[in-house]
Amino acid sequence: MIPSGLMEILRSFPATELELLIATRRDLHRHPELAFAERRTSQRIRSRLEVLGVPFRPVGGTGLAADLGEGSGLLMLRADMDALPLTEDNDVPYASTDSGAMHACGHDGHVAIGLAVLERLAARPAAVPIRSLFQPAEEGAGGAEAVVRDGGADGIAGVLGIHLWNELPAGKVGLVAGPQMAAVDEFEIVVTGAGGHAAKPHQTADPVLAAARIVEGLQSIVAREISALDSAVVTVSSIHGGTAFNIIPREVRLRGTARSFSEEVHRALPGKIARIVDGLARACGVEAKADYRRINKATVNHGPTAEIVAAACERLLGPGSIVETRTMGGEDMSVFLERVPGCFFFVGSAPEGRPRPHHSPIFDFDERALAVGTVLLEAAARSLADTLSTR
Repeated sequence: MIPSGLMEILRSFPATELELLIATRRDLHRHPELAFAERRTSQRIRSRLEVLGVPFRPVGGTGLAADLGEGSGLLMLRADMDALPLTEDNDVPYASTDSGAMHACGHDGHVAIGLAVLERLAARPAAVPIRSLFQPAEEGAGGAEAVVRDGGADGIAGVLGIHLWNELPAGKVGLVAGPQMAAVDEFEIVVTGAGGHAAKPHQTADPVLAAARIVEGLQSIVAREISALDSAVVTVSSIHGGTAFNIIPREVRLRGTARSFSEEVHRALPGKIARIVDGLARACGVEAKADYRRINKATVNHGPTAEIVAAACERLLGPGSIVETRTMGGEDMSVFLERVPGCFFFVGSAPEGRPRPHHSPIFDFDERALAVGTVLLEAAARSLADTLSTR
C-alpha cells in the first residue's frame, strides 16, 4: 500500500516535469563519466542553465555553480555528478554505454533533481539567494575540496544536499542530527621479507604469514580499542602478493579503509594501525610500512537545520516518514558541512523486487524518488531560506 504522503506527492507532481526528470536521469545514466571527467554531463547542465538564463561559472574543474540572486548569505544546494568504475549488469534501455563506467550510486538522479529544483526556484525565488552546485568527483577523488579551492563555497551561509537511498523505500526519509555518514580513511601496507622456496620457509622471512597476522591483528582495534558506545570499521579489502605456488614472495601489499564517526576515534586510528603493523612485522622478522590517507571527515548535520528539514519532509510525507539513519559510508559533503550549518539527508529510492545495492553492477532505483526528492529538497530549501533571511 502506498503511503498517503507519497501518493499525494505523486498525484500532484506535474507529468511533464516528471517526464523531464526521468529523461534527464536516463540520458546521464547512459553516458556515465568518472571523477573530473564529467565533461558531457557538465555540458548537459550548461545547456539547461543557458535556457533558464541563470548565470553560472565552472568550479572544481568540471563542476558548475549557478547563482539565483546576488549577495552573501547564500544557501547552497549541492548535487554530485560522477559515476563509478563499474561495468553495468542491468538489462534496461538506459543501461550504460561505457563498459568501464556506471552510475551505481544515484548521482545521475541527483543532477536531475538539482536541475528541477533550480528551475522551480528560478520561477519562484526563495527568501535568500540560492547557489546550485553541480559537484564533480565525489567518489573519493576530492571534488568538494576542488570546489572550495575555486571559491565555489564562498559567501554561503547554509548548505543542503540529498542522496537517493536504496536502503529505504520511496516515501521514507533517512535523517539524523549529528554524524550521519562516517569519516573515510584509506591505508596501504607494504610487507617486505626475504622470500624464497616454499618448501624451505625456515630460510625465508615470510611476508605472507606476516600479512595474515596483520589482517587479523587489525580487527582487534574495533573489538578491543574502541568503546562499544562508539562506531568504527577497519577493513582490509585487498591483498596482493606472490607469483607461483612454490615461491614465497618478497612483498605483499594490503589495502583497506578505516571509518569512524567521532573526532576522537578519527584522530586515534592512524596511530593504532601503525602500532599493530610495526609490532607484528617485527614479531615475524619482516619489515612493513603503512601509508595512511585521509579522504573525508564525518558528515555531520547541524541540529537546528536537521530539525527544519525533518519538519518540511514530515509535513509533505506525513508522520512516521523520517527514519533515523546512519551509515559507515562516507561523503565529501562533509567539506561543506564543516564550513557552514547544513543538512544532508537520504531520500528513499529502493525499487521493488530484488535488492539493488549502491556501488553494485545491478544498482538501479525507483524513479518515483525523483519526484519525491525534488519536492522535498525544494521545500527544505524554502524553509531554511526563510530562517536564514531572519538572521
